[in-house]
Amino acid sequence: MTDTTSAAGAVEACRGRFSLARDSLQAPEVDYLVRLRRRGYQRWLLFRQAVNLNYFIEKRWFFIAVILGAVLLLAPTPEGLSREGHVVLVMSLVATILFVTEPVPLPTVALMIIVAEVVLLGIESTTVAKSLMTDSVLFIMGSLMLAVAIVKQQLDTRIAWAIVKVTGTKTLNVAFGISFVSGILASFIGEHTVAAMMLPVGITLITLTSQDPKKVRNLAAVLLFSISYGCSVAGIGTPSGGARNAIMIDYWRQFFYDPANPETHKYLIDYAKWMAYAYPIFLLQLPFVTLILFTAFRPEYPKLTRAVARLRLKVLEQGPLKPADWVAIALFFAILYGWIMISGEIGMGTVAVAGAAAFLIAGLVRWEDINNNVNWGVVLLYAAAISLGVQMKDTGAAAWVAQKFLDMLGYLRLSEGMGLWAAVSLLTTGVTNTMSNGAAVAVLGPIVLNLAKEAGESPLLIGFVTAVSSAFAYLTVVGTPACTIVYASGYLKTTDFLKVGWRMVIMSTIILLLAATFYWPLIGL
Repeated sequence: MTDTTSAAGAVEACRGRFSLARDSLQAPEVDYLVRLRRRGYQRWLLFRQAVNLNYFIEKRWFFIAVILGAVLLLAPTPEGLSREGHVVLVMSLVATILFVTEPVPLPTVALMIIVAEVVLLGIESTTVAKSLMTDSVLFIMGSLMLAVAIVKQQLDTRIAWAIVKVTGTKTLNVAFGISFVSGILASFIGEHTVAAMMLPVGITLITLTSQDPKKVRNLAAVLLFSISYGCSVAGIGTPSGGARNAIMIDYWRQFFYDPANPETHKYLIDYAKWMAYAYPIFLLQLPFVTLILFTAFRPEYPKLTRAVARLRLKVLEQGPLKPADWVAIALFFAILYGWIMISGEIGMGTVAVAGAAAFLIAGLVRWEDINNNVNWGVVLLYAAAISLGVQMKDTGAAAWVAQKFLDMLGYLRLSEGMGLWAAVSLLTTGVTNTMSNGAAVAVLGPIVLNLAKEAGESPLLIGFVTAVSSAFAYLTVVGTPACTIVYASGYLKTTDFLKVGWRMVIMSTIILLLAATFYWPLIGL
């Protein structure tokens, strides 16, 4: 009996163990929602494998800009604005978003502008193509080619050495020296020329400090912006500093000068008078340029001792100037002479490309060197920006924006005095960052001069405010040729221009308003 009982217990124990094993192997019934959730997750994984979602995340600003543009195009055209002007303003907004956020390479934006002018504006493709290759674009292209040729001859090394011999090795002094040299030259021969001359100098000091761009990120920004902003603030100094100055001088003569009325002779502004009004403003800005750059970008190297030592060694290794160096110097001064003396007849771009051809003919540089080192995308970008600026002017879009802005001043009670000056300066700054400064003055000049007459303000004062403010194109790559040229180096990002540009705008505007309030009345304006 005992054996029977124990046997039965053993059987029950075995059954229990088998039951436990069976239960453990049988999964509980899954809820329908859980199964649906698992199935959805599996499909999500398959979708992620088929579609690269990172692409859409990286390009989100591209899709945002395109969708915003489409919505605005479908919106009703504002009163007083042509349909073509409406389209151009939308194109400008989309292009600005893409310029700032850079979700696609900037030359891609240039290609989009070209296509949009044909498709959306209905312009003949041949007409658009002609608008791309202006003298300014030829100049940018030729200047970049010349910069490669100068670097090939290592003349930039000798120029850099001449600067640091005066400034010493302290980065602050070197940056100020570059701004000073760039500014003085640009005030007489134009910022385009000087930026092209000085770019190799800045790149030489950067590369001698470190070959790794990441290690000299801020230093590169300081030195390159010292070139572009040094040129920009100097362009107002003389009538030859920029086309905008000559345009405003011509407007004063056409609108207000009457040979029979001696009182209107004050509207004939010559070279010396312009310098008396504008040159001190340029000089006052120079020290602040360096201080602002050091505030926005703190250089990794407070002293360029290593770079200067390497620079000195390179100069010693080069030895005295060779015949090829003298030929290069002679060609350079011939090009400089052409820019100053005959560019008005044949164009600065023609002189630039002729100079590049001369370097190639003389065997001082190979085409392979130019082809590999010129940033052709920047040339395309600047060409498209100029073409878009032309359309803003031709369609009346720029004039409409300016008029709306000025109408708003009446509601804000800024239609006279310093309020009017500040508003005109702000308007000009906004426009000049989207088109060339010459085009900005050409568009705004008649509007602001008529406004000055109606408001009882001096047309000379308002004209100077407009012309000087057109130099405040610090915010965008395409604002001035100088900014475009230094951006072509590859060391700068489009966001760098915004990072430091707004500080430059505030500084320049304050100095301009102070000059208009205190300095210009002292000299009879």
